[in-house]
Amino acid sequence: MNSDETSTNLLGVSNKSRLAGDVLMLMLKGAGYAAIVVLSIWAVIAIIALVGRALPEESRQQPDPTPLSWDMSITDLKRV
Repeated sequence: MNSDETSTNLLGVSNKSRLAGDVLMLMLKGAGYAAIVVLSIWAVIAIIALVGRALPEESRQQPDPTPLSWDMSITDLKRV
């Protein structure tokens, strides 16, 4: 082995094993990033749900502020 190989191959493993290890580490890194994204989205949804539960009961019993919005059809939207 020359000095370049020993400086980059500290464990003395074959190139195939080193490639497999590098691929494994990259896959674990990507899985970690995905877990961070999923958990942060879950945390935002949980915070919104907690804020909704903290509201007083009277605020949940109020009528819809846009009572006719559900009654609009496609033809009504085309006229606007």
